[in-house]
Amino acid sequence: MSSQTEHAARMTSPQIMARKGGEPLVCLTAYDAPTAAILDAHCDILLVGDSVGMVVHGLPSTVGVTLEMMILHGQAVMRGSKRALVVVDLPFGSYEASAEQAYYTASRVLKETGCQAIKVESGPAIASTIAFLTQRGIPVMGHVGLRPQAVHVDGGFKAKGRTVQERTRVLFEAQSADEAGAFAIVVEGVAASLAAEITKSVSAPTIGIGASPACDGQILVTDDMLGRFDWTPKFVRRYADLRGEIDRAAAAYAADVKARRFPAASETYAFKKPRVDVVDEQG
Repeated sequence: MSSQTEHAARMTSPQIMARKGGEPLVCLTAYDAPTAAILDAHCDILLVGDSVGMVVHGLPSTVGVTLEMMILHGQAVMRGSKRALVVVDLPFGSYEASAEQAYYTASRVLKETGCQAIKVESGPAIASTIAFLTQRGIPVMGHVGLRPQAVHVDGGFKAKGRTVQERTRVLFEAQSADEAGAFAIVVEGVAASLAAEITKSVSAPTIGIGASPACDGQILVTDDMLGRFDWTPKFVRRYADLRGEIDRAAAAYAADVKARRFPAASETYAFKKPRVDVVDEQG
């Protein structure tokens, strides 16, 4: 009964869809339980993005992320959160071959993590797959514009929609994902005017990242937003300097250890003398 109550308390994909044109959706990435627990109160959607490969595992791109990695991190985020809708990315190579492959992968992710939805990068051939999944009870979030899984085709992480041809293609992909039944669409790294045009032309809410304030919501990679890296993309606003704070904390700890100031007496355990019971002389 408790698990049913918790599940019911979470945001749902229909509730996300109902926010189209309303209060902006707040979304961030999460990869572990402690972070998810902190972000949960502030976010409508927590995305277990395949960006975990670069952010947590130090990979050069998202291409090397495995399904097992996504499931492991998805499970952690579900344990740490209670309110937000949790969406898990399907990693590169796990859904593109066929709609049947995508269904097998998506159903496994939903079963093994307990998440509420999955996300796919909406390339030219993915609309039919989105329709296949949604018709079989799997909520799908689309992703257009700059698609990290296509980094080798694009020759790097490059903004999209700056030419007429690109604008036409990205707009078509967004509209196709919308018509196929995607409950939301991430719009990444596109010209602001294109993001606004996409938002007006689709019924699903758009979630911008390096796009436009005209989108129905925004998402950032949490570690970028918190300032854990020296470099961040142009579209990231840093709300903290965790890299600096962690560096200062580690330096202070190292200095205390070397000077034998840590641990202090209050941070150590004292030996407890064994209790000696007094025997009554008449006993």
